[in-house]
Amino acid sequence: MAGVVHIPWYATVFRHERLATALEEIAPIAFKYGATEVMVHQFLDDAYRFDHQIWFESREAFEVFWEGPEMMLFRARHSGWYQVPVLYGWSNVIARYELDESEERETTTTAEQPAAAEDEQSAA
Repeated sequence: MAGVVHIPWYATVFRHERLATALEEIAPIAFKYGATEVMVHQFLDDAYRFDHQIWFESREAFEVFWEGPEMMLFRARHSGWYQVPVLYGWSNVIARYELDESEERETTTTAEQPAAAEDEQSAA
C-alpha cells in the first residue's frame, strides 16, 4: 500500500543551515529507489527542526532507500549535524487532494457593507 514516511531531523547547535543544505542535496536520491514525491520542510518557529517526507508505493521500497549506500553515507557523514536517534514514522495515505489549476475557483469580488456602514456613508 502506498504511504509516506516522515523523518524528523533536528539539527544540533549552529548546524541548521548546513543540515538544510545537506537535506536538499540528498532528497532527490529517493527517486532512484521508487519514491513518487519528496518534500523537506524547515519550520519557521524553530529553524533547527526539519520534516523530511517521502512517498513510496511500499514500505519495503523505503527500507531499501533508508539502508542504501547513499543514506548510510549521509547519516555517517552528517551524524554530528543532527540529534540521534532519528525516529521516522510510516503512514498509509488514506486520502489526498490536490487543487486542479484548470478548475475555476469560486471567489467573491465584492463585499456587502453592513447596513450601519451604508447609513453612515449616506449621512456624510
